[in-house]
Amino acid sequence: MSKEPNYPELEAQRLAAYAVKSAETRGRRHPEAEHPFRTPFQRDRDRIIHCHAFRRLEYKTQVFVFHEGDHYRTRLTHTIEVAQISRTIARALALNEDLSEAIALSHDLGHPPFGHSGENVLNELMSDHGGFEHNAHSLRIVEELEKRYPGFAGLNLTYEVREGIVKHSSEHDRPGVNSEYEKEKSACLEAQIADLADEIAYNNHDIDDGMSSEMIDPSALKSVGLYSGFFDEVKALYPEADFKVLKYQTIVKIINAQVTDLVDTVLKTIEAEGIRSLDDVRAGGVVARFSPEMDRKNRQLKKFLKENLYRHHRVVRMADKAERIIKELFKAYLRAPKLLPPHVYSLIDKSGRDKHRVVCDYIAGMTDRFALDEYKKLFDPYERV
Repeated sequence: MSKEPNYPELEAQRLAAYAVKSAETRGRRHPEAEHPFRTPFQRDRDRIIHCHAFRRLEYKTQVFVFHEGDHYRTRLTHTIEVAQISRTIARALALNEDLSEAIALSHDLGHPPFGHSGENVLNELMSDHGGFEHNAHSLRIVEELEKRYPGFAGLNLTYEVREGIVKHSSEHDRPGVNSEYEKEKSACLEAQIADLADEIAYNNHDIDDGMSSEMIDPSALKSVGLYSGFFDEVKALYPEADFKVLKYQTIVKIINAQVTDLVDTVLKTIEAEGIRSLDDVRAGGVVARFSPEMDRKNRQLKKFLKENLYRHHRVVRMADKAERIIKELFKAYLRAPKLLPPHVYSLIDKSGRDKHRVVCDYIAGMTDRFALDEYKKLFDPYERV
């Protein structure tokens, strides 16, 4: 009879010394027997994919509200892109791919409807009740709000995935970290690369969606070195190709250049700083970063997107509409809590949670589509309730 493979041992043999090994996980809050051939981080990934909050990302805004068009990115398609880039980087650096993928798949679970506009208005509405920040809410989802198991609330994920969620940090995200997750220490490298994979994904797909929506004039991108250089290269290779093909191939080259630069820079940093263990990563500040030249080009691209897409009058109008919808829903539920579904209303008494937090949790869990439908049901006299 053949001996069953020791999967944690096989994993440890192929991972770098500074990677997180499944066998060394700090574990779950609620002890569980581990699976015979899935590592703890593989199980975390699967739990995330099967939870309600993950499925709802399909109808949550990235930049464009879902009904703007079928081909624009949503939180779900963005999350898949981040996970794919994270795995590529993790493999190149001999890191734990399953851990990095699990962190990437969970990084936007807590986003409310209507993107950052929804987050900003919920934070404003909750200013006297603890505020709202989507990373902290992602953590609440996996620790408390998902109900799938008989012995505990939440998904009971490993410490490393939960830490990656709460320490997720990018241009848009600056979470607060409680003492359980050792605020003074850096996240593992698997979490750090997921942060940059997030940035690589949203910058590049926002170029794509911005031009598809005609909010970005392709000629304006000539001023952005990271785009124009690769576009000229692609155009020289395929002079007869349709513009859409040239655009897609340019974006492919940008992503490849950024991923390659990141991998090379991380390896150089590891060597220069003498990083030989996970403890070295946690003690050494941010290890995952672009080279100075790529960082400069990336900042130029982000500045362009902020000025030409995120501040475009159509995006501003969508954001204003979204804020009004969320404000009106929030005020209506607070004024008359019985407008909430019975299972949500009952939480105010059962859990002892602040009424504001129950309302906030409910709205944050809505998709764009559900929020729009709920608004019509509450405020349109001709709409069925």
